Amino acid sequence: MRLEGAPGTSSPSLKRRLRKALLPVAIVIVGAALIVVGPTACYLGRGAWEEARILSRRRPIPAMIADPRTPADVKAKLTIVEAARKYAHDSLGLNTGESFTTYSHVEHDTLVLVLSAAYRDRLVPYTWWFPVVGRVPYKGFFDFSAARRAAADLESRGFDVYLRPSSAFSTLGFFNDPLLNTTLSADSLELANTVIHEVTHNTYYAPGSVPFNESFASFVGARGAAALFRSRGDSASAARVDARWADDKLLGAFWGGLSHTLDSAFRAHPNDIIARLAAREEIYAAARRVLVDSIAPRLGTISPLYARRVKLDNAALLARRVYGSGLDSFDQLWARNHYDLRLTIRQIIVVAKRNRKDPFGAVRAAAR
Repeated sequence: MRLEGAPGTSSPSLKRRLRKALLPVAIVIVGAALIVVGPTACYLGRGAWEEARILSRRRPIPAMIADPRTPADVKAKLTIVEAARKYAHDSLGLNTGESFTTYSHVEHDTLVLVLSAAYRDRLVPYTWWFPVVGRVPYKGFFDFSAARRAAADLESRGFDVYLRPSSAFSTLGFFNDPLLNTTLSADSLELANTVIHEVTHNTYYAPGSVPFNESFASFVGARGAAALFRSRGDSASAARVDARWADDKLLGAFWGGLSHTLDSAFRAHPNDIIARLAAREEIYAAARRVLVDSIAPRLGTISPLYARRVKLDNAALLARRVYGSGLDSFDQLWARNHYDLRLTIRQIIVVAKRNRKDPFGAVRAAAR
């Protein structure tokens, strides 16, 4: 059983996704010639500085594995990272580039704080716009004080706010993302999943479609990690990865149903904010009961305490939906392709490119 480290976080596998923030600040270094002024310029400048520090500290992973001073447990994890990269490239056809070929140490357990927000009476996220990646429903902060000030400001303006720690981020292949010590703290199953998840972003990322991008990468990361361990003759680890994925799908379906219920209730009272807020409280109270009484007993890898502690509000719900939408559809298409993951990945990318306005719909149609 896996136990949540702190109240209010998402499920452990989804927690891994939330630990990894797709920080626009790092990506925008590529577009440094763009003229950006005001607070956004300061934010991007801090991100560029922090990314430069991380890149300046890189050490080649093969050299670390060969170094007799590297602890045995660290070597074992670095070996898994190398194996995951190789499997992602050779067996899944993903664009690994030079990502995760190096290691970089940062001073803190938490690399960034990730902020999400949403309207309290509508299931609509607060979004931020950045060059290259477009609009995103979260914002990562290297400056923790700035993160807390931004969260307090949004809360004072009446938004639901969800601020959580992150141990890593992706630059979508614009840089050779190193493995960080904050990520290395995960177990070998999570490490393999994370590496494959991240290089999926290198392979395909649709600007403005964050939930699709993250959910697609969650599918590839989970199914790819299980396939990796099976290829290594480690059926026990593969089974554990599959069990975690089953929990992710169960929770993803629950969050999807809760989103639909809330959205319907909000729409039923278009001109009455008091009625919308009252309906919201009733729905979240009922959702807590379902989590505790019906969902928790079915979870195979997550402590029942999760159902009692997990934060329930619009910001937290939408953050979870980013990483857990349409997961069954990806699995259904995989089954339709006779469990050929490489073929399924290629097909998902093709249909998503053809229907950029509704990539989830394209995947569902292909799975039928």
